[in-house]
This record gives sequence, structure tokens and C-alpha cells, in this order.
Amino acid sequence: MSDHHDPHTGLHSEQGGLSGEHPGRAKNPVIKVHDLAWLEFEKPNLDQAEAFAHAFGFSTALRTPDALQLRGTDPGAPCVLIHQGRSRFVGPAFRAADSADVLRLAQATGATATKLPESVGGLSVELTDPTGLAVRVVSDTDDLAALRGQEPLELNFGHASPRANSTQRAPREPAQVQRLGHVVLQTTKYLESLNWYLQHLGLIVSDFLYYPGQRERGPVMSFIRCDRGATPTDHHTLAMTLGPTRYVHSAYQVADLDALAAGGEYLREHGYQHSWGIGRHIQGSQIFDYWRDPDRLMFEHYTDGDVFDCSIEPGWAPMSVSGLAQWGPKATADFTGANDPRVVLAAIKALTDRGNDMNFGVLRGLIKAMGS
Repeated sequence: MSDHHDPHTGLHSEQGGLSGEHPGRAKNPVIKVHDLAWLEFEKPNLDQAEAFAHAFGFSTALRTPDALQLRGTDPGAPCVLIHQGRSRFVGPAFRAADSADVLRLAQATGATATKLPESVGGLSVELTDPTGLAVRVVSDTDDLAALRGQEPLELNFGHASPRANSTQRAPREPAQVQRLGHVVLQTTKYLESLNWYLQHLGLIVSDFLYYPGQRERGPVMSFIRCDRGATPTDHHTLAMTLGPTRYVHSAYQVADLDALAAGGEYLREHGYQHSWGIGRHIQGSQIFDYWRDPDRLMFEHYTDGDVFDCSIEPGWAPMSVSGLAQWGPKATADFTGANDPRVVLAAIKALTDRGNDMNFGVLRGLIKAMGS
């Protein structure tokens, strides 16, 4: 009998793909990116943005009158770049293996590789995905040295009690961000966008979700990771779902559950809006907690996420609100966007636009999934 364990059994996903379904990877991608490098935003009030960032657990790497760079404790480039402007998500930057991949991607797409500003260094090519989002691929950026971070607490599990003659007192302080984990995007051009990222960046799908009773229509959400061969990578670096085009949230790793929970209490005490949590996801398995910044953009603390190597094929599962977590409170209307009139109006408008994946069947599937 084989001792191979299939991670898509049990809660992770109900089953794998069926014959003829989306394979979850491109046969011959242009390059294979290694990770997210950073996310770029515009904000109207950099003082306000920096205050939230420090409460959330970032450190400031650079501050000028019209720019703010935020970092975690891990070495590397800053993980969030903020420019003065209206509040919006500008786009992601992915890290290539080397400059040769940046040049290869530029040549394949007809784009131009350019040097990045001295504040980050390195080489960049800027593309536009089918949704119209600016997507950078970068290499050879200047690495910031590691900062001293929070250490996971020593825990007594069951009858194992390594922590003797001492108490457990998690400090009420910001949960120090270690690194950027993933970004979640919603798009009316889901399938075209999915295939674009798989073909151009060599990403591969960890899990697909489909609307209950509509599997034959194909997937409507995908959790997508980097392909680094036998080296395990985060279950998802990018997640995409069908719906009105928007930034949904971005996620940042912290040391452990106590850091996440105590950091959440710190945010609450300082007047920031909680969106959903604490709980543990199914796809990706992360322990999560979601917060809104002063401009109502969503940011997630997470810890204990899955990592897969390239051998794991996509799992398939129906989309539902109850399927968003193994345990924790029910997903809130704030988290799903059901209480945001801008999201509802955008969904209605998308039904009248040509050239996208939105139709009344999709809307019925979405409503059913959000009610299940």
C-alpha cells in the first residue's frame, strides 16, 4: 500500500480535477517568478497611512513628502510602496529569478525593461494584465537587512510541558509583520486573467473553487502559487475570483497565533476597524485576522499557512461562505463586500458590459454561494 498522502483529502479540497477541466498551469510559460516582491498603493494622507502601518506591524523603510516604503522584519525589498494620490491599489510586483528572466519577459511581450529608482534598485518590466492592472516583474533589487522580530512563544501542548515555572503573557503590541504573503484580486475577466498569469509568470494553481451546482461552467476562483520546483512555496501568492474588478485584500505573515491575536487587540484599542476573524481557512489553512485601514482597504494578518512544491495538482471544491473557514466566526458582510453598495453596483454594471465573464448565471451562482 502506498504511504503517499494526498493533501486534497479531507478539509483541504473535496477532490481533484476531472478530465478536460482546467489543468491549473501553462505548458510552456515565459518565465517562472519566485515570489511577490511588493505591492504598490496610492494614499491621500501619508501620515495617516504610516500610523496605521505601524499599528498593523510594519516598519518604515523610507519616508519622503510624497512616498512611503514599508517593510517587514525579513530581509529583502520593502513589501509595500505607497505614493501620494487618491486611495487605490496600483498593482503587484513579482520577483523574477534573475535579470535574464526580466529581459526574456520584456522581449516576449514587446515591453521595455527599465532600471528601478535608487530607493529600491534593480531592473523592472511593467506589463498590463487583461483587467488593466499594472503588473511589475523585478530582479536584483537592493535587499534591506533583517530586523529583530517577534519570536514564537513556547507552548505547552497536551501532556508535553516544556514551559515550566513560567507564565504566558503575550505583550499587547503590534504584531510584527515578517513578510508579504499574498494578494487577492477580483476581476470580471477571470479566465483570461488566470491564463495570463499562468502563461506569463509561470504561476500554478493550488486550488480551484466553483459555484455549487455549476462545476460544468468551470472555476470562478483560484488560489495560485509560485512554481519553484521541489522547493515548497506559499499555497497562494495570488488569488483571483470572478466578480466586479477590485483589490480584495493583501496578507502579511506574523510569528504565531499569539502575535496575531494580541496585535489585533492593539489595533482594536487604537480605533481601527475589524473586518473578520480570528479563524483558520480551508484553502491554504492559514490562521487569519482581517482589518481595514483608514481608507477601508483590507489587510490580513496570517500565520501557519500551507506550502506546496510543484508536484501537487489543483484541488477542486464548491465556493461557499461556510467553506471559507474550518473554524472561527461566520464571514462578515464587510469581508465579503455584501454590505458595500459600490461592490453591488459594480456587479450590476458588469452585467451590461461586453467582453467579460459576468452574466446572470454567474450572478445567481454568486448569490447562492454567499448564502451557503
